[in-house]
Order: sequence, then structure tokens, then C-alpha cells
Amino acid sequence: MLITEENLMTIIIKTFMDHLRHRDAQGRFQFERYTALQAFKFRRVQSLILDLKYVLISKPTEWSDDLRQKFLEGFDAFLELLKCMQGMDPITRQVGQHIEMEPEWEAAFTLQMKLTHVISMMQDWCALDEKVLIEAYKKCLAVLMQCHGGFTDGEQPITLSICGHSVETIRYCVSQEKVSIHLPVSRLLAGLHVLLSKSEVAYKFPELLPLSELSPPMLIEHPLRCLVLCAQVHAGMWRRNGFSLVNQIYYYHNVKCRREMFDKDIVMLQTGVSMMDPNHFLMIMLSRFELYQIFSTPDYGKRFSSEITHKDVVQQNNTLIEEMLYLIIMLVGERFSPGVGQVNATDEIKREIIHQLSIKPMAHSELVKSLPEDENKETGMESVIEAVAHFKKPGLTGRGMYELKPECAKDFNLYFYHFSRAEQSKAEEAQRKLKRQNREDTALPPPVLPPFCPLFASLVNILQSDVMLCIMRTVLQWAVEHNGYAWSESMLQRVLHLIGMALQEEKQHLDSVTEEHVVTFTFTQKISKPGEAPNNSPSILAMLETLQNAPYLDVHKDMIRWILKTFNTIKKIRESSSASPVAETEGTIMEESSRDKDKAERKRKAEIARLRREKIMAQMSEMQRHFIDENKELFQQTLELDASTSAVLDNSPVVSDMALTALGPAQTQVPEQRQFVTCILCQEEQEVKVESKAMVLAAFVQRSTVLSKNRSKFIQDPEKYDPLFMHPDLSCGTHTGSCGHIMHAHCWQRYFDSVQAKEQRRQQRLRLHTSYDVENGEFLCPLCECLSNTVIPLLLPPRNIFNSRLNISDQPKLTQWIRTISQQIKALQVLRKEESTPNTASSKNSENMDELQLPEGFRPDFHPKNPYSESIKEMLTTFGTATYKVGLKVHPNEEDPRVPIMCWGSCAYTIQSVERILSDEDKPLFGPLPCRLDDCLRSLTRFAAAHWTVASLSVVQGHFRKLFASLVPDDNHGDLPCILDIDMFHLLVGLVLASPALQCQDFSGISLGTGDLHIFHLVTMAHIVQILLTSCTEENGMDQENPAGEEELAVLALYKTLQQYTGSSLKETPSGWHLWRNVRNGIMPFLKCSALFFHYLNGVPSPPEIQVSGTSHFEHLCNYLSLPNNLICLFQENNEITKLLIESWCHNIEVKRYLEGERDAISYPRESNKLIDLPEDYSSLINQASNFSCPKSGGDKSRAPTLCLVCGTLLCSQSYCCQTELEGEDVGACTAHTYSCGSGVGIFLRVRECQVLFLAGKTKGCFYSPPYLDDYGETDQGLRRGNPLHLCKERFKKIQKLWHQHSITEEIGHAQEANQTLVGIDWQHL
Repeated sequence: MLITEENLMTIIIKTFMDHLRHRDAQGRFQFERYTALQAFKFRRVQSLILDLKYVLISKPTEWSDDLRQKFLEGFDAFLELLKCMQGMDPITRQVGQHIEMEPEWEAAFTLQMKLTHVISMMQDWCALDEKVLIEAYKKCLAVLMQCHGGFTDGEQPITLSICGHSVETIRYCVSQEKVSIHLPVSRLLAGLHVLLSKSEVAYKFPELLPLSELSPPMLIEHPLRCLVLCAQVHAGMWRRNGFSLVNQIYYYHNVKCRREMFDKDIVMLQTGVSMMDPNHFLMIMLSRFELYQIFSTPDYGKRFSSEITHKDVVQQNNTLIEEMLYLIIMLVGERFSPGVGQVNATDEIKREIIHQLSIKPMAHSELVKSLPEDENKETGMESVIEAVAHFKKPGLTGRGMYELKPECAKDFNLYFYHFSRAEQSKAEEAQRKLKRQNREDTALPPPVLPPFCPLFASLVNILQSDVMLCIMRTVLQWAVEHNGYAWSESMLQRVLHLIGMALQEEKQHLDSVTEEHVVTFTFTQKISKPGEAPNNSPSILAMLETLQNAPYLDVHKDMIRWILKTFNTIKKIRESSSASPVAETEGTIMEESSRDKDKAERKRKAEIARLRREKIMAQMSEMQRHFIDENKELFQQTLELDASTSAVLDNSPVVSDMALTALGPAQTQVPEQRQFVTCILCQEEQEVKVESKAMVLAAFVQRSTVLSKNRSKFIQDPEKYDPLFMHPDLSCGTHTGSCGHIMHAHCWQRYFDSVQAKEQRRQQRLRLHTSYDVENGEFLCPLCECLSNTVIPLLLPPRNIFNSRLNISDQPKLTQWIRTISQQIKALQVLRKEESTPNTASSKNSENMDELQLPEGFRPDFHPKNPYSESIKEMLTTFGTATYKVGLKVHPNEEDPRVPIMCWGSCAYTIQSVERILSDEDKPLFGPLPCRLDDCLRSLTRFAAAHWTVASLSVVQGHFRKLFASLVPDDNHGDLPCILDIDMFHLLVGLVLASPALQCQDFSGISLGTGDLHIFHLVTMAHIVQILLTSCTEENGMDQENPAGEEELAVLALYKTLQQYTGSSLKETPSGWHLWRNVRNGIMPFLKCSALFFHYLNGVPSPPEIQVSGTSHFEHLCNYLSLPNNLICLFQENNEITKLLIESWCHNIEVKRYLEGERDAISYPRESNKLIDLPEDYSSLINQASNFSCPKSGGDKSRAPTLCLVCGTLLCSQSYCCQTELEGEDVGACTAHTYSCGSGVGIFLRVRECQVLFLAGKTKGCFYSPPYLDDYGETDQGLRRGNPLHLCKERFKKIQKLWHQHSITEEIGHAQEANQTLVGIDWQHL
């Protein structure tokens, strides 16, 4: 309506033209340098084009005369605009020196890109009405005539002749004259010409069309120049014209512009060729490609290569010949535009997709990018993709991929015109590989093509024109006499492709021919004839047969064979269908015999190769035998060693027939294995010994809240905090991980010093963060670049070293042992008091000594000798100090009494987190652990057990005293936590690892193993009481049916005892079965952790029953840990003392408060922590975030709402409003939150970007792929594509697993090493 009433089109275009006033002498647009101001003005003018798009977007359903007239007026104005663009930015080849200033090219291409859709829409409008189409065609032709008015002026005409054909044309060299890449008028005409064919107007009203007036040489001239320019640029002839030209050629072929540029140039040439003698066209083309000389003069090629010409020139000519042959392939083969070939629009898209997927399988987004969009930003891919490709769902990483269906491979055309050079070679490689896998020959013959529309039907005659045959013959001749000429394999490959196309064409003609028609396409006859009289060259066919056996053309053998086979098929069809016999050639017989020869030759070669292989193998085994004979003793040793190492590796105990026990006097004795390790830095092998130089593992210690049940707890003053007792809520632990790579301690020291020195040098140069913080002792493992901040020394099992006094005779029972230990502790306390009070009178002193009854065999003045070498002692201190520094966030201090506690705590916490991971994944406790984890746990446990040797003896004894007093009360310690507030596994590890400090002064014959066993039993009993006190008693209907066994009765009795001591504030007695189930389930994690701990501490292999998943393993664990299967027996065996202990535990005021409901306590088993539940549909997250306003800026919407995946808090990230101060630095909301929620490590989802963010500390972070995927299995970071997203549970589990394994920091380290841009981001502001 606007067009008819307001003549809007014309007005918009006129306004647009007025704004672009700069023209050159020919009236073409000329743009100034593309400055920022220019760009701004230009952008404003471009908005007019959008108005034009708006006018054209809804196409008319019926045309009135008024609309026709106004549309054609607008079309005239549009042609004026295009006329100004025709030939703009002309360029001339630079010879001699490089161009000084890059010419302006962006403005012209920006204009072209903006107009692309408008041009397409204009053509769509014209296609809707026949009258409009005819008028528009005439107008466009008239404008083109004006543009080319002086097309032949001033140029001298020349005559070209080859093979008895001659044609008049003008002398014009692309490499010397001006040439332009912008030809919108020609291209519009090409588009309209195709529409004439498509809508069949050309056949209905030929009298209305000026087809007879067309001058084909004029039509093809400019598009041909443009394509020659591209060929010459590719041949390197325009190198000195700089990047502006390279960019123009790139955009000319690019998916954004090619539809109205490159594609239309090909159509224009097809239009021209279909109206002229193909021989004439080929001669003009040879002339424009500047190759006329080479093909018109016989033997020119030979002379050319024999004169020692410049190598570049030969190379250039070869490339130009290849490009010209490629152009012919495109002209004949590209018939997939509706109107050129008999196809529809979906065939065109299908073909694009098939060729994109022949390069490699592609994700949906990649595929969409490589297809042209229409004015509605649609590619039309969805409708056809199912027909040509399978969708393959993504795994844990990567994206969903489309793979080409095998049956579509036959449509693959190696010379598809939208392939770039790189894509073409990739596609060729991929298709050949596929054929090899399917055991087919590797020929890639041209596909069968749809027929041309009648208007373009004469195009196929190029293939059988004399000049074409001459070109083919010449190239093949060069290949046959391959030494005399400069030729290339690609040239031959293209000629073979053309021959293949011609044969396919003839075959199709023969298949579709009707009775009375004679097939005019007689390519087979022409290639069977020898050359003309003067030089009598052999026929093309004969040359192909010669080339078939040429050794230097192995790659093309299959293709030549395919051509000969097709030739014979066509010949047979011709013979059977026609009476006119074709000149017989011996092709078939020759082919058969050559194939047999080929087979025999291959067989012979294979046989020779087999014999040679056998001979070599015999020689090798002979040499081996000889070597073994000479070095017999050596082999004996290695065999023994192998046997022993395999025993260690398989965990297959040497004592497989007896039950394995991990601790206590009855502990299974395992012969000590020698351990040899290799340093990754100096490659020397060394045995791990007590007195040798230390070997260390790279390790990373970090604070962790992964197991935490209470994230709000904070250490107020780390300098005064006492970490001796870990609360069962595990609010913050210290986790140690390792990559398992081993170094000498001194090699590591040297490496770390060099890292430090490098860091200092780097700081002086540039102030960027690296992915590791050297000031905090961080470094990357030299082998795997895993982030580390300390090293763990490798040790032999420490217990075997301390436990030298073995006296198994009569070991005390639990009661007696507790008494002995209590006496020893008392004695030590008196002594410590003695030392601290100055001796006023010696008499008093001696009296005290008398009073103090030293237990038998206890020598408190004895100080054991440290068995370790200096270097191992140093490493024990190093790792201990690092754990202390990181775990408490304090300055390192080797002498601090809390160092041993932190070491034991890290050991306990790491074992607990490993047990949790294994339980969550339903893996067996002693199944095949990853070796880095296995090495880490072994080294960590042994280190923790040996650390007391470098700590002060009295400090460790003091810790033992306090830990022991928490279970067995004495008078001096009143302020100890109650039984509900102690994590029993941490307590067990602390007691077991501190006990040697006491035992080393005890010469009464109590072995360490006994101590371990009694400590373990004592802690287990405390844990059972803990479980019973906190177990929630929901009654089940099933309980009554189960007959009470001894376990149930025993546990009921124990529960009654507890009720008696707690003053019956304990809940009413539930059934025994229920209680026993609670005890069993509650104590399982503790037993598993203890089994891991004692396994690594004492080196007793695990029983094979626990190495498989499945049953709960409760009995097996009890046997391994020398516990009775009925755990309550522990209480019954030591009845008198356990009653006292239970009484003391229950009388604690905190227990009373808990039972009266005044406080909470952790119940067992503790649930695993998981990341928060995310919604299935991402849009609900977006809604939640859009309602979230910044908590500090009075209801403003947050710009970057970010969700903590650990606790579910929404934060206002990356904004100044929510910055807080942390340790004297301003940090963003996320960084501040990591310190309160994850001890410095955080996992966040940035909702507006759909991106997962990992943060660690203030300087480390990385982005990680989100767990939300669209229907095509792709993530959409930045929400750019806007497809609906859904939660992928597997990917979310993977993020959760990274968190459980404490691998977030490691993941960040790897990401920052791989991508240096991440290092430059200020993560602390997020």
C-alpha cells in the first residue's frame, strides 16, 4: 500500500543516493578512508536500507496496474543505485613494489552486505508477476548496456584460433588493467535470467524478450574478469596489493555475500555460454586467464619448461590452469539453483549440507553458520537435515553432532563450488578414508547430476567441444611424458574429473533417450579418435590406458580405472541400442589384462614381504636367546623382583590362605617389599629407604568444606584456635591431593628455586598473574602441570620401624591397658609440673619422686633416636608446616604445637572424603583406585604416622593426653568437648598416630599393635554410644516380625544402660532390630575409613571380599579390623570399665542439654553433601534471576545475577555495589562468598550468560561449560542462539564429582595454563 500511495521505494532509494554524494568520473561511488566518524555517518545512512527491507518483506498476493507501475519506478531507482556500485573500488595489480597505503574497501563491502537481502527480495518480487519480470529484465539489460557502453572502445580487437575455430575479441589483461569485484547490475541480470527460466516465461513469451539482442561476450566479460582475478590472487600474482585485496576475495566467497556475488557470477557465465559457441567461449577464457599461448601453440609447454624460466612463473601458470579447469567444472556441474537445473530449493540446501558434513561431522550451530540465511534469518536446514544426516547425542563433554548418512556419500562432489581450498582437501581426505574403511576403491567420481533447464541445456556441449578436447589432450600428453613438461597432479585430477563428468552426462543422455532422437552428445567417440594429422598424438583413451599403469600416479589409479569402466559400459549401451557400430577399441581386453597383471604383482610383493618379516623375527628371537644365556644371573634377579612387585601391585597377599587382620597383636605380618622409584626430573632410580635421600610426591593442600554440615562456622582468631578436636559437622577440613609424580627432594628444591627466580624476573617485566602463586609456595608439577603447593615425602611403613620390640607373650586386656596408660600419663604430668616449677629444695624433690610410683618398665627420661636421614626429616617438616599454614591460614611456624594436629587432621579428612566418593558411586572400598589417589593416601598416612619424630616429644604426648582424656576422663582436664561434639575418626587417627610418643618410653613389653587395637576398640565403643544417643527412632511396622537375635538383645541391653545413666531422658525403647540397624548403618562409614587408614598405615593387603562391590561387607570389615561381628560384645567383654566410661560420657552437661532438646547434634550416618538441585528448564532459572534485585542498592535489578551451586544463594556479581573488603582488598560478591561458603573455592552459575564459574582464592578462576544443553546437544554460553535449554544430568554430575574430588583448583590451573587470556581477568571483582 505504501508503495502504491506514497511511492515509498523510490523515495527511500533517492534519499539514500543523496547521502552518498562522493562519485568518481564514471559516476561510481567513491568512499573516503573509513574513519570512526565516517562509519557512524554510514551506519545512519544504512538504516534506510532496513526501511527498504521493511517495505519489501511482505510480498503482494495480487498485483494491480498501479502497484506494477510504482514497483517498476522503485526498481528503476534501485538500478540507478546499483549502477553507481557497478565497478566501484577498481584495483590495478602492483608490480615491482608493495602498495604503500591499503585502499579503502570496507565501506563498499558493508554496503554490499546490507543490500544482499534487498537484492534477493527484489528478485522474489519480480518472480511473482510475469509482466513485472519481463519489464524488469529489459530495464536491467538496458542499464547494463549503458555501463558497458564503451566496452570495446579504445581496445584493439584480436582474433584467436584453436583447432580450426576462431573468434574475435579484445585484448585485455586482468593482470595489467583495472578490475573491480563489484558488479551488482550484471549479477541482478543473472538472477532475473534464471527467473525467466524458472518461471518458464522465456518459453511462453519469447517474442517479448530481447534475448536475440544479447551479446554473450559482453555479458560474460566482467564476471569472467572477476573470477580470473580470484584465480590470479590464488596463484600469488597480486601479493603486492596487500591485505585489502585478500579480504575482498575472502568476502566475495564468504557465506554472507556469495549468494549475490560469486554464485551470480557463475550463473552469468552459464547464461553467456549457453548462448554462444562453446569453442569461442573457451578461447576467450584462455585469453583472459592469459593461457592462450600455452594451449594454442603445439609444444609450447615443452619449450616453456626447457628454457630455464623463473620457477614462480611456472608455478603461477600451473595454478592458473588448475583454476581454469576448476571454473569449467563449476560451469557444467553447478546446476542446483532452481532455474539453472531441474531442481527445487530443498535440493540446493540438501547439497550444501551434504558437502559441509563430508568434511567432518558438525554441530548444529556450526552447520547453521556455514549455510546462507534468507531475509528472515532462516537457512531452511530443519526441513531437510533428517533426510541426509543422523544426529549423534553428546557424551559428558563435546556437543551433539550431525553425521552424514552413508547413502548420501554418492552425491559428494570433490569440486563443490562453495568449498574453500582447506575444506576441499579436508573433505577429500575424509571421503578417501571412509572408502578405505569400507574396503572400496578410493576413486571419487563426479556425482550424477540433475538435467539442465532448457534455457541452459546447451551448456553440456562445452565438454565435447574441440577446444576442450584439445585442452584435455594437452594435459594428458604432459602427464604421459611427465619429465618434459611443467604440470601438476591437481591439473590431471581436474581433467580426469571433467572426463568423468562428460561420461556421466553421455550415460544419462543414453538412458533417457527416446526412440526417434539421436544422441548428439558423442564424447566417447571423440576421445577414441587419435589427434590430427601433423603430430598424430594418441587418442585420449589410449593415453588414459598408458597412465593407468604409471607408477608416479598411484593416487589416481582408481579414478582412471573408473573412467575406463564407465567408457566400456557406455560403449555396450551404444552397441546394443544402435545399429551404427562405434569404432572398436581393445579397451576392455587391455583393462582386464592390466588388472590381472596388477593382482599378480601385488601377490608377489606380499609374499616377498612375508618372507622378509619371518626372517627378521627369527633373527630377533635368536639374539634374545643368546642374550639370556649370557646374562643368566641377571634374569634370575629380575624374575624374583617381578614376582615381588607384582605381589605388591595386585594386592595379592603372600598369605592368602589365612584371614587378613589389619591391626592388633594378631596383625598379619607382610614381608617388607623393596620399593624402587624414578625421579621425573633427573630420571635416576632409587630405592626408598630410611637412611637414603628423600623422595617426594608433588601435592596440593587446600582447605575444604565439601563434607561440611555447618558452613556458617568461622575460626575467629586463627592464631589462638585449637584444632585438636574436630567437630562432627566437619565444618572445615584440610584436604591433601597429589598427581602422584615422584622427584628427589633436592631436584624439587632446585626446580622450585628456579620457578621463584623466574617469577621475580617476570614481575619486573609485566604485572600479570600466573596460574600459580609462587609467594604461597605454589608451583606446577614439572610433568603434568598439575597445580601443587608442597611435597609429601615417600616413606616405608613407619610402624615397622618403631615397633622393633616385639614381645607377643601376654598383652594386657583393654581394662588393664587403660589403667597402665592412665598411670603413665599421670607420671608424665607430675614430671612436667616438676620441670615447670623451679626446684626450691632438693629434699622436696626427692620426696615427690618417691611418691610418684613410676609404672613398671616406664622410662620417661628416655628419648628415642630419630631413624630418618636429614633430608627426610627436612621434608617431614616442610610438608607438616605447609599443612599447618594452609589449614589454619596462618604464617608458617615449624615449632607450633598445632603442626602435628593439622597433619593428623589432613590425613583423616582426606580418607573421609575418599570414602564418601567411593560410597556415593557405589564402588568397592578396596577396588582398583586410581594410582595417583592410592599413592597419595599411602604417602599421606605414612607421613602422618612418622611426623611425630620431628615434633617435640612432650607436645605430642600432651596432645595424646588430651585426646585420651576425652574418652577416659581424668581430673586435670575439665574443659574437653562432650562425646557428641567429637568426630570419632579424627579422634582415632590422632590417638593412633600420637601413641608412639608414649609407647617409645614404655619398656614393659606392651606392643604398639596392642595399643592400636585398644584405642580402636575404645573409639568404636564411644562411636556406638554416639550413634545410639543421636539415632532418630521412627518405628517401622516390620520391626515386630523379626525374631530378636543376639545382636538385637545386646543392643537393647546397652540402650537400657544408657537410659539408666541419662536419667531416662532418652526416648522410649524402640525394638532391638531397629536399634541394631541404626548402629550398623551409622557405624559403616567409620569402619570403612578405619579400614582404609589401617590398610595404608600397616600395609596389610585388603581381603579379596572387600575388593568387589555388592554386599555391605559389614562382617568382612569387622574381621579385617579384628572387631567382633556383634559390636556390642566390646561392651560385654570389658563390662566393669565400660560401665564407668558410659557413665562419664552420659553425665556430661551437653548430653543432657541435647536430650532435653536444647541443642542439636549430628546424627549418623552423615548424608553426603550434594550441589543444589537445578530446575530442568533453564527459563525458570532466568525468571528467578530476573526477580532478583541487588541487596545493597535499594531494589535495583542485578546486572549479573550469579547462583552459588553449593548453597543456592543468589549473588549480585561483577558490580561495585556489592563489593566488600576481604583481607584488606576490595572483592566482588562471589569471591567474598567463596570464603564464607567454600573456604576459598566456589562453583557458580552466571544466570544471564549460562556459564559455570569456578573460583579459587582471589587470583584464580575459569569458566566451565554449563550443564544446560539445547535439543542439539550444545551449550549456549552467552545465550546468543536463544534455543530452549534443558538440564543435562550427566554433566551436572560431572561438576559435582569435580567438587567432591576437590579438583576445582586443579581444573582452574589446567584451564589457565591452556588459555592465557583467563590469567588476565580480575577474578576477585566477580
